[in-house]
Amino acid sequence: MKSRFTPLVKIKKSAMQRSEQFMQRANVNLNSASTALELSYGSLKNVDSPQKGSMSEMLASRALLASQREVINHNKGWVAFAKNQVIQAKTQLKTDMIEYEKFQYLELQEIKAELKKISVKEAKDLDEIALITYTGKKR
Repeated sequence: MKSRFTPLVKIKKSAMQRSEQFMQRANVNLNSASTALELSYGSLKNVDSPQKGSMSEMLASRALLASQREVINHNKGWVAFAKNQVIQAKTQLKTDMIEYEKFQYLELQEIKAELKKISVKEAKDLDEIALITYTGKKR
């Protein structure tokens, strides 16, 4: 049964589904960022510093360490950004779910009211039919 809230419920449901999809993408992004950060820490541990050799080897090793630290800092920023996106997605999803539930409730209440009107009308019609048949039998 349709009510005046049915189109709004459909719109709110699609908004909620979009928010759910955004939330899933944000979680995937956060997992990717966390994995990248862990890998960059692992790469930093695997960089060996030369104990002896030429100065150019020492400078190259130092540049490699500096580069790896920059990668780690970049990945930390990515993790922070991804966490912020997850928080925003949760907030938006919660808001959309509340809106959807609200309009779904209003639709249900209107449908109940309409069904009650129909049942009252049917009861009146049945009473009228019973009255007509009763008076028809008396004649």
